[in-house]
Amino acid sequence: MSTNDIQSKPRRAKRYGLLAISPMAVLMACFLTTGICFEDFYKMPLLLVFIFTAAYALLITRGHSVHERINHFSRGAGHRNLLFMVWIFVMAGAFASSAKAMGAIDATVSFTLSLLPESMLLPGIFVTACFVSMSIGTSVGTIVALTPVAAGLAAETGLSTPLIVAATVGGALFGDNLSFISDTTIVATRTQGIKMSDKFRTNVRIALPAALVTTIIYLMIGIHTPTHYATPDITLAQFIQVLPYLAVLALALMGKDVLIVLLIGNLLTGLIGISMGTFSAEGWFSAMASGIGGMGELILISMIAGGVLELIRINGGITYLIHKLTRRISSSRGAECCIAVLVSLTNLCTANNTIAILSVGEISRNLADRYGVDRRRSASILDTCSCVVQSFIPYGAQLLMAAGLASLSPLEIIPHLFYPMLLTLAIAVSIFIKK
Repeated sequence: MSTNDIQSKPRRAKRYGLLAISPMAVLMACFLTTGICFEDFYKMPLLLVFIFTAAYALLITRGHSVHERINHFSRGAGHRNLLFMVWIFVMAGAFASSAKAMGAIDATVSFTLSLLPESMLLPGIFVTACFVSMSIGTSVGTIVALTPVAAGLAAETGLSTPLIVAATVGGALFGDNLSFISDTTIVATRTQGIKMSDKFRTNVRIALPAALVTTIIYLMIGIHTPTHYATPDITLAQFIQVLPYLAVLALALMGKDVLIVLLIGNLLTGLIGISMGTFSAEGWFSAMASGIGGMGELILISMIAGGVLELIRINGGITYLIHKLTRRISSSRGAECCIAVLVSLTNLCTANNTIAILSVGEISRNLADRYGVDRRRSASILDTCSCVVQSFIPYGAQLLMAAGLASLSPLEIIPHLFYPMLLTLAIAVSIFIKK
């Protein structure tokens, strides 16, 4: 999006101003108000919060008939990228439920406990998630593969489920930020016109220290957190039950599409479960249906969020943010701050870090060239800040997926996201100590 494009937007964007992005404020206000009133931030169902926000967003949309407003909302709710994510939710729910019914989760937990000492469970999950996400380039795929195992480990050892799931999410976002095959890396480097290797060398100096400190934190927590389990012996039957997860990880590492990976995982789970007599074909179908049904609220939240964000877009909210943030810049540090805030706020409005980078990539490159910012830096800032924001928004795919698979609220996971917190500190320090 160029500066000329921004200036040529309809007057509606200027007329709405802050009103266009106010649904985001309403969303946050609902969380805070209900949490304070109920003295528990988890008592208010997320679905109701998003329904209230959607009603408000439809109400403030001017210049369109009711029918047109609903059409715009529906277009956002049914966007092809969002529907692709919904299909991932469906397949992931089916896989998680059927794998649990077949005994794969219990067997995988026993397998993990037999390999790792007590103090290494948390850092082990985090480092594993880092490695897998670096290899496959997708945080969602990593979360789908590892979250059920992490939740099973928590149930078996007495570790906090939100804590160990947060370790999985943090590690998944580490790879999403750095992997050469990650969508965010590809988009960030292409919009800034640089090589991936150049962006990686710049980015790793920010992300790696945060990851190392996070690993140490998890190790210290593991050392000082008593766990209650005996190291199990692994039988041949349990090893066979682990195969669906090993297959999912292996296929993911080979770079296969996440839907193909989950489809194969589901088929393997069914074949192994039926052949071992764990369940019948009818039991397998019932388990998959139950898992898909359990994702219903998650799917509805995702679609409502997509509709709200589309209304923000057509009302000129993103254009307004870009215009306001680029008016007063006088230095390279200011330009870097602007790029960081620009992509962060856009990510809040789109709930998709790849789309956020695409939306502001060109204007960020223009800012970098104008104020002497190395394009490797602008690409790194775009990718890092978008991943940071994506990890903290409770309506983002990563937290929604992790929460759905672990039967948690996204808000329970957020306080334990140590890696994204440290990454936020690292990117802020890298900008403000810039010479």
